[in-house]
Amino acid sequence: MTQPPALPRAMSRRTALTTLAASALVPVASRLAAAAGDASLHHDIARRARALTAGQKINLQLLLPEGSSANVTPVIAQFLAMTGVHVTFTESSLEEINTQLTLDALSNTHTYDLALPATFGVPDLVASKAILPLSKFVAKHEPEGFRDDILYQVGDSFDGETYGFQTDGDAYVMFYNKAMLKNPTARARYADQYGMELETPLTWQELDRQMAFFNRPEQGQWGGLLFRSLGHVAWEWWVRFHAKGVWPFSPDMEPQITSSEGISALEDMIRSSESLCPEAVHVGVFQNWERYSRGDVYCNIGWGGSQKYFNSAGSGMRGNMVYGPTPGGMLEGELLITPYFNWGWNYVVASNSAFPELAYLFALFASTPEMSTRAVRQKDGFFDPFRPEHYDDMGIKAAYSEEFLAVHRASLEDSIPDLYLKNQGAYFRILSEWISRALSGEVSPQEAMERVAQTWQVITSGAGRPLQIKRWEQLRAKYPARIRRVLRDLS
Repeated sequence: MTQPPALPRAMSRRTALTTLAASALVPVASRLAAAAGDASLHHDIARRARALTAGQKINLQLLLPEGSSANVTPVIAQFLAMTGVHVTFTESSLEEINTQLTLDALSNTHTYDLALPATFGVPDLVASKAILPLSKFVAKHEPEGFRDDILYQVGDSFDGETYGFQTDGDAYVMFYNKAMLKNPTARARYADQYGMELETPLTWQELDRQMAFFNRPEQGQWGGLLFRSLGHVAWEWWVRFHAKGVWPFSPDMEPQITSSEGISALEDMIRSSESLCPEAVHVGVFQNWERYSRGDVYCNIGWGGSQKYFNSAGSGMRGNMVYGPTPGGMLEGELLITPYFNWGWNYVVASNSAFPELAYLFALFASTPEMSTRAVRQKDGFFDPFRPEHYDDMGIKAAYSEEFLAVHRASLEDSIPDLYLKNQGAYFRILSEWISRALSGEVSPQEAMERVAQTWQVITSGAGRPLQIKRWEQLRAKYPARIRRVLRDLS
């Protein structure tokens, strides 16, 4: 996650240049032999970058999502100190990153050498030929097994090619108000009312019941702050639907969302919305964080970036949270929990880069255990852990809390992927639109799902159905084995 709001401090959009003297040129071997966890790995990569520049003064142009400058600044400074290569960064919004890269590709313009788009946007950037495949650089420079320790790397590749480096571990997790959850009076009342203990919910049914229980507007207390704004509403439905044990598409890309499972997932969202505080329908990510920090809402959903905000000085929720995975569903007496990786930032190389190999080496440098730990450690930036080393770092533990990190790592390691297909953005835009219409009462849940399914068929045909079927087959194979064994097709 990225884009910090006012707490702990605001970051304005800006472009920055760090400067330092160039380092000496040294000869370079072929492919790096260092182990992925070797503390000297970033030194070896820096030597390769110095050799590649051959003493030239080079300035790489990096396009960043707003708020991530705190994460990349120490990496840029270290790369400059070790290579003599300047990196100028420009911060932009999520939407503008993909648009800018695509426009540059269409106009054959060199504006940026590399960028950090959202991981879910990589397939569309590949389709528009806005970013370069990195496989030849991987073969030349990456140590054997370098990516093996990355806890989530599904979004790094597409159509059999490597395109990026995951640099932000954005698995969805749940936040619960500890003061409410542990309140003795509330616990006794809940047990009397429902005949069960008040505990961290494991299913969506339990969560919805608890949100209704804690929702007391007349007392200034609300059950939840789950996203209902247009840009974020589809994510919750995606998790609820998977937890019912059905694939969103059949093997031949026929939508399976008009089933009773797809419709009931939306019906459940509509009912649960009655227990949300009023702001849920319009707040974005950072407004959500500010609102939840007031301490009068029972539960929220978010990422590691959410936790950095909630755990920061001045937050009303600091020290007042219990964490859990996204809830699951019961299938034939067995619990199915489907954690979801739905964002994250990914280093990619622009197709019109003037220095593509050097840009790749910077991304590789930034992704090493040492450099990525420095990046994630920054309290004012919102990159989240994605390597095992990150969870052992004392600075990262202080920024997040050990209790949160345990839940985050378990979710990250077992996450279902986003819909990494060509036209991912189109599939999710139409899903979000009709979910929102159903939530507002404009259409029924059944009509909403039918409209989405119809449009998905058009999108699939436009993308080229045979190739899209192949991509979906490959993506299904990347689901965690535990979840893959349970999800079923309906025909």
